[in-house]
Parts: sequence; C-alpha cells; structure tokens
Amino acid sequence: MANIHKGQRVAVFVDVQNLYYTARNIYGKHVNYSTLLRKAVDGRILVRALSYVIRTEEVDKEAFFEAIANIGFEIKSKDLQIFGGGAKKGDWDVGLAVDAIQLAPKVDTIILASGDGDYVPLVEHLQKAMGCRVEVMSFGKSTSAKLIEAADHFIDMDKESHYLMERAARKS
Repeated sequence: MANIHKGQRVAVFVDVQNLYYTARNIYGKHVNYSTLLRKAVDGRILVRALSYVIRTEEVDKEAFFEAIANIGFEIKSKDLQIFGGGAKKGDWDVGLAVDAIQLAPKVDTIILASGDGDYVPLVEHLQKAMGCRVEVMSFGKSTSAKLIEAADHFIDMDKESHYLMERAARKS
C-alpha cells in the first residue's frame, strides 16, 4: 500500500454500531476487533484507538467492553435515545468527528472504521485542512461509494474472512 511507512503515527476510530450491524445482518457474525486494529495499524505507531458504542439491550455490554478494552481500544459509550413517540436515535457521528479533528494534529494518518457516508465531510476536512492521510476500513458491500472515493485508501473487510468471527450462542 502506497504512502505507508513504519514511522507514521496513526489513530483508529471505530463506529461500532455501523460495523456490528453489517457483520450481523450480512454475515451472521461478529467483527474481530483484534484483527481490525492490527490490520489498521499495519506496523505503524498507534497513538490512540477509540471505539464508539451506543448502549442497547442487544449488546452484552460488560463482556464486550472488557474484551475491546483488552485489545487496546478506549471506549466511548452513550445510551440509545428513545423519544416519546417510540422513535430511537443513537449515533456518534458528531462526537467521533470532533475527536478526530482534535487528534489530527498529533497524527499522520486517521483510520476510520465505518461505511457511513455521513463521514465524507470529515474525511475531506481531515485531508484538506488538517493535512492527514485518511484510510477507511469497512465492509465494501455496505460502504458508501462516496466515502470510498473520498478516502486516501480503502480496506474492504469483505475481502478477508479474518475480520469476522462466529457469534456466541445467546444465554437463555
């Protein structure tokens, strides 16, 4: 991969919900976050790895948080918002964007693990205003074409099965 050297300082930002639902809905599996982090860093200098999670009933929160922290991720979490009419909202788009912009002066490369096209303006800002290389990694089948196009490099997690792992059987 062009423009990678071992002295690059990198930060990894993972949109957990985006990857979780893609892995579950398309493959019936979970994301292997250990492999994701190792492949993202690719022998470079890891400055920070952050994961953004919305707390829901579907996620075995404590076990997941412990596992992802043990891999080396800092966890940012917030509760799912449920509105009066039953509508639900939960995303970290703005929080992740603010953190990436704040961290950009301290790194050479930002790695965004998400397929969400809402991040295109962030990618462009990090490149043009902050001078960062931006790599995107996600499942190509569910990734915004505009996000792939905006990135300096795209890692298609559909291409390699080691980004996925079997889902544990649910406890009754």
